[in-house]
Amino acid sequence: MTDSLAHPHDRFPAAGAATGGPRDIVILGSTGSIGTQAIDVVLRHPDRFRVTALSAAGGRVGLLAEQARHLGVRTVAVSRQDAVPALREALAAQYGGEQPPEILAGPDAATELAASPCHSVLNGITGSIGLAPTLAALEAGRMLILANKESLIAGGPLVKAIAKPGQIVPVDSEHSALFQALMGGARSEVRKLVVTASGGPFRGRTKPELAQVTPEQALAHPTWNMGPVITINSATLVNKGLEVIEAHLLYDIPFDRIEVVVHPQSYVHSMVEFIDGSTLLQASPPDMRMPIALGLGWPDRVPDAAPACDWTTASTWEFFPLDTEAFPSVDLARHVGELGGTAPAVFNAANEECVDAFLQGRLPFNGIVDTVADVVAEHGTPRGTGLTVADVLEAETWARARARDMAAQATPEAQA
Repeated sequence: MTDSLAHPHDRFPAAGAATGGPRDIVILGSTGSIGTQAIDVVLRHPDRFRVTALSAAGGRVGLLAEQARHLGVRTVAVSRQDAVPALREALAAQYGGEQPPEILAGPDAATELAASPCHSVLNGITGSIGLAPTLAALEAGRMLILANKESLIAGGPLVKAIAKPGQIVPVDSEHSALFQALMGGARSEVRKLVVTASGGPFRGRTKPELAQVTPEQALAHPTWNMGPVITINSATLVNKGLEVIEAHLLYDIPFDRIEVVVHPQSYVHSMVEFIDGSTLLQASPPDMRMPIALGLGWPDRVPDAAPACDWTTASTWEFFPLDTEAFPSVDLARHVGELGGTAPAVFNAANEECVDAFLQGRLPFNGIVDTVADVVAEHGTPRGTGLTVADVLEAETWARARARDMAAQATPEAQA
């Protein structure tokens, strides 16, 4: 077992292996935001990268077939068996009389691809379904370019048990920033990690002022264009709580040495403070192609992966302390991370259900984190040793059901 999962001074053998040609990549979740941006990077650098296989859920088979044709992949996979007929039709339209790629289907298809011959696996799947492919890629000795948050939040102990030093390169912009800033010193010289947050659409509001927030208001993020769950997580700052847990697992820094600071401009993606008082930060315009490209090319950088900062234009970067009374999610996440075991999985699953209840008008904005805290408290002391994937999934199932029950019991006054 490794103490830290990702550190720039750890070089997994595959990272520096000479291939004599483009690096073979498997992309999981290719039709999602991370997957499509990764493909953009690959298509602009065909001399460096070659995609051998793609996986997707199956809701956008036309896009998946188009991606397969442009990239010339050997295999495509969908988790939904019922999507296969439409996928075959879409591939036939793309390939004409040429031989289309092999099709894998079913809930284990992405896991099979993750263990297939390649240099690196980019896991851009959303949800706990991404945990099994993460474990398969690590066990098969692949470099793991990790964008699947649940792999660490829900399955942290499982991942830590099998990952080799340097085998994971994180894609999340904050963790990629920490990864890069950590190049500036030895592990023993790190004093603290500072994770930046945009503050979401409600920066500066008090907890009472947040009570009447509507879903439409919460979905209006000032900086990023994201899906509804991630956008609401940014509004409640649950996303920062999840990132604190991830940072602890990735870099083996105690929770009391991981801080969150609000930075509305979202140019500084995170910082590392060293014991001599210096702070190194990674800055770039908000564009996920930057951390994706670093993961794909590590340990080398990919030229012109994304636009750089324009230093000829005057600009102001602001930093504010986090209001933990208005946004208690980060402190709750620290507590959950210290509990360990299945507690982070319960935290994440309960939050997803509460976000859904809020979007449907069944739970007030402040009720999201309050209900998650109640579910975590009821969960009690989590199982922390001998954890299995089944344990994680069972804990998530319980948390989702309990969160739905609690949301349904919310008083009419709370919903008003």
